[in-house]
Amino acid sequence: MNIASRSKRPYLIRAMHEWMADNGHTPHIVVDASFDGVCVPVEHIKDGKIILNISDTAAHNLKLTNDAVSFRARFGGVPFDVWAPVRSVLGIYARETGQGMIFSHDTEQAEAEPPELQEEVVETRSRPHLKIVK
Repeated sequence: MNIASRSKRPYLIRAMHEWMADNGHTPHIVVDASFDGVCVPVEHIKDGKIILNISDTAAHNLKLTNDAVSFRARFGGVPFDVWAPVRSVLGIYARETGQGMIFSHDTEQAEAEPPELQEEVVETRSRPHLKIVK
């Protein structure tokens, strides 16, 4: 029997989230807001993406399941229930250091195979940003 393996992405997101929290860093995820099913405040989307703080203090009732990232947060003082399919998460990084992981873009065909990783996020001194390192 040939069983398709599960995506590594949700497991890596959970592991990086825990590692960042244990080190006193603030985990942020980058979400492709154009992905079907993404529910985020549209006024905070820039260039089709949104950066979300998923620290314990910012993301209330945070759930990092194999299917989605969900939590309740305040945006400009207004509460909002965020929901993002795991496949829409492009990366996770620590705000303080810029260290983290970015993921290759999944395609419908490649869903049976786990996404490949593109090593680490480049460290930055000013505003963190994600960059693919090959």
